[in-house]
Amino acid sequence: MTFAPDHFNVWMEIPVSDLDKAVSFYNDVFKTELRRVIDMGPNEIAIFPTKEQGGIAGHLYPGKPAQNGTGPTIHLVCPDTLEETMERFAAKGGEIISDPAAIPAGRFAYGIDPDGNSIGMFAR
Repeated sequence: MTFAPDHFNVWMEIPVSDLDKAVSFYNDVFKTELRRVIDMGPNEIAIFPTKEQGGIAGHLYPGKPAQNGTGPTIHLVCPDTLEETMERFAAKGGEIISDPAAIPAGRFAYGIDPDGNSIGMFAR
């Protein structure tokens, strides 16, 4: 029997070189408020919020990012239009590396955050 859970992705982690700067970047770009946590491991982390307990999310952590977008791509949902999110992403120091692309589920574009992480911005 093939394993097919409700959600195959359960958590993601984005390594950053400066947690304070990265929290500011992601808060501003995605119009959110990451929650700083100090009791979930050896380092302070910043957790992306979800509407309900147990939602699929992830966190930023002090670590070594992959060089200039060579690591896995993490897709994050846009709080408004894809274009508005892309504008904030670039204005806050990220680099947009693709034009918007349409798929049946919505639209997305790729960017590289200030630490070099590959980030997908997704809007329905």
